[in-house]
Amino acid sequence: MNARRGRFLLIFALVVLVVAGGVAYFADSDPDGLDAVTQRGCTAVQTEQGEQLRGHCIAQHASDHAFSDSPLADYALGGDDRFTGVAGVIGAIVTLAAAGGLFWGLRRRGGER
Repeated sequence: MNARRGRFLLIFALVVLVVAGGVAYFADSDPDGLDAVTQRGCTAVQTEQGEQLRGHCIAQHASDHAFSDSPLADYALGGDDRFTGVAGVIGAIVTLAAAGGLFWGLRRRGGER
């Protein structure tokens, strides 16, 4: 790899990590458009078991996903919202590694074109 390409990749990776770590703190904890639509017709009520939906809506049939107890669930680290940026950086690193591995594995080898 030549120095120019290496410098570009290093700067690109740094920008991705800064954006992932910084922008993650601006993520809104309110429901997004899909959540809002699926909750139409219901009212959120606080009960002893936690928040429950009352009424008739699609969201009443929803359940937690398989990774809801994982360390990076809900865009936080260990459920602590103060570490949202860390979760963003970890996600960016995993994504860059997966994409880099995929591109490296699928790249053309030397020889005929």
